[in-house]
Amino acid sequence: MQTLYLVIQRSLVQAKPRTLGVLYFSPAKIPSTFNFFLCTQTPNDVPDQVSDPKQEEPRSCLSYRIEKVPRGEPVGSAFQSWMGDGFPIHRGDIFHAINRLRKLKSNQRALEVMEWVIRERPYRPKELDYSYLLEFTTKFHGISQGKELFTHVPQEFQNELLYNNLVIACLDKGAIRLPLECMKKMRELGHPISHLVFNRLIILHSSSRRKKLIPKILAQMKADKVARHASTFNILMKMEASEHNIDGLMKVYSDMKRANVEVNEISYCIIATAYAVARLHTAAEAYVEALEKSATGKNWSTLDVLIMLYGYLGKEKQLEKTWGLVKELPHVRSKSYVMAIEAFGRIGQLTRAEELWLEMKSVKGLRSTEQFNSIISVYCKHGLIDKASKIFRDITADGCKPNAITFRHLALGCLKAGLVDEAIKTLDLGMDLTMCNVVRNSSPWLETTLSIIEAFAEKGDIRNVEKLFDELAKAKYIRYTFVYNTLIKAYVKAKIYDPNLLKRMILGGARPDAETYSLMKLAEQFRT
Repeated sequence: MQTLYLVIQRSLVQAKPRTLGVLYFSPAKIPSTFNFFLCTQTPNDVPDQVSDPKQEEPRSCLSYRIEKVPRGEPVGSAFQSWMGDGFPIHRGDIFHAINRLRKLKSNQRALEVMEWVIRERPYRPKELDYSYLLEFTTKFHGISQGKELFTHVPQEFQNELLYNNLVIACLDKGAIRLPLECMKKMRELGHPISHLVFNRLIILHSSSRRKKLIPKILAQMKADKVARHASTFNILMKMEASEHNIDGLMKVYSDMKRANVEVNEISYCIIATAYAVARLHTAAEAYVEALEKSATGKNWSTLDVLIMLYGYLGKEKQLEKTWGLVKELPHVRSKSYVMAIEAFGRIGQLTRAEELWLEMKSVKGLRSTEQFNSIISVYCKHGLIDKASKIFRDITADGCKPNAITFRHLALGCLKAGLVDEAIKTLDLGMDLTMCNVVRNSSPWLETTLSIIEAFAEKGDIRNVEKLFDELAKAKYIRYTFVYNTLIKAYVKAKIYDPNLLKRMILGGARPDAETYSLMKLAEQFRT
């Protein structure tokens, strides 16, 4: 095999500095980890008269025409084209277009649409029209202009919907003081505060430094007579799952059932995934069954989670069946291919993973490093470093750049192939790359790191084991017993006795099990 290290080094020169574009808990904005739970508040009487792009030709859908307007060209051209073809502009078509643009994060274009509606008045604007205008003005121009716009909205529409969406828009920007002032004003005016506002407040306080304030937010929510929504409980469960706190997660779940709030498929996705990551497969299977029963229709996000879960649980038949359901969707995302490739690789179906890789390459094209990482991770888990290095060389050829995850997978592949020196050099190269905290705290990153630790532990390499173990400790991944058992195993293999290991384990939040005590018993023979 040609020296992988040299190939990596050449690519790394092109990759520095590289920040991974992944989810991040930032106080300056709502983290996309919680996108499932968040939306702008809407009234109950939103019209359902809307052109359905799935039922009509794309060009007879207003949102399609708006999305296809070239950058820099005014959005009015899409409306002129639409009306020129004899189509009326319905309120429902505008709302559909706005929701599409929000998902695409096209805030400027969404603002242009609402400015056109308010200016040209194809129908009489109502509260939701002004609410959308306020939302995207704040997102695009900032809080000060959003606040200024609020004062110019007709008095009849300065109601609870507009107040709630002003607060939400400000919280989305990471502001706290103005939203709290608006909430105080809403109480004075007798306007009910939406649960979405409290959801945002909880997320903004989800960091370990601010988390202690969440009980106060929940207490205020109760004082304002705002019932906790399913999404509120889901956010709280997601926070506990992100800290690998199964007990805390199940406490929130119990509170949810005690409050008679219906558990939905997102709830079961969070719980089942948490148990699967914790390697508690029996419990994970129970909640996967509950998820299957609660799933409504063919929700692509739920199907993606099921694909991942079936990979964890080694259920090949169900995995293949679920992938078939994904293929029946009108649009199959690259992300779904990535999930399926990794899932089939996890259960040892390398040929199937390679088939999906080639299919993704043909159908979707290779436009992101994440796509390359999916097949690299499969090869490296099985020690196929030659195949992984070939894919690695293709990354830059296709206009992408390797990132920290790429190098961590390759380091694992080198260790599996017995190339210890190459693995250490590759690890060091990957550590030089800039990386956000959400990557460091993500399950795939932590699991790959643990696999590397296990390989070093088998060799009794305490120095590298402790070095990487510190990463897991910062992410609180060490709360799982199997993680600490790997550390103890490294000391046993190195024939070193450390009497503090059990104490470290308990203080780290893990519970010793039978394997722990067996390993400690073995380590005692090396006591000096």
